[in-house]
Amino acid sequence: MRKIGKKLQNAKKLVEKEKVYSLEEAMELVKKTSYAKFDASVDLAIRLNLDTRKADQQLRGAVVLPHGTGKTVRVLVATDNPEMQKASKEAGADLVYTTGELEETLKTDKFDFDVMVVDPKMMPVLGKYGKKLGPKGLMPNPKTGTVTPTPAKAVEEIKKGKANYRADKSGIVHSLIGKTSMSVQQLAENAQTLISLIKKLKPSVVKGAYVLNLTVSASMGPSIKIKFD
Repeated sequence: MRKIGKKLQNAKKLVEKEKVYSLEEAMELVKKTSYAKFDASVDLAIRLNLDTRKADQQLRGAVVLPHGTGKTVRVLVATDNPEMQKASKEAGADLVYTTGELEETLKTDKFDFDVMVVDPKMMPVLGKYGKKLGPKGLMPNPKTGTVTPTPAKAVEEIKKGKANYRADKSGIVHSLIGKTSMSVQQLAENAQTLISLIKKLKPSVVKGAYVLNLTVSASMGPSIKIKFD
């Protein structure tokens, strides 16, 4: 059995095991119970009544959080369109590549970016590198807005603080909602934005309870249960 470290033990003492906290209370606790020496990420986990093996119950996308994610994101834009290249640079893209430059980068495994945005014409090129990009979470996808005819707009949204969400095999959506350095109010508003969106996206085929459980935790901290309607 894995031994629990002293720091985590002390953090867990601050959380009442059976208590379900309000959104603001949970965000206060997530800041207090983070024992990392760095500005830790805050993650929301929403357990849903979904069977993601069925096409009509899959959930994936992205949302612009009102206070951003607190994370600095390096964005690469790939397009051969000069106007798109210019607009993407003006929008704040860190790297703007043509087909040739992109292929050269992918062949040499130079992944010095966090998100790749491409215009749809680039997808046949990227298909060859799916096995490299997929496991790293770098493969562009129309559902997250990273395959788009308006890459400059995508860059703006990502830089403002766009968070990706996806229901896993167990029907759990995990998403970054900020950093422990952010205020309780900022974290609560970011969380509420994501929760409200997930509720709106409830598939019509799902009967009965949809949201089954809601928790928040810092990257180094215990899980805290949150009340939900």
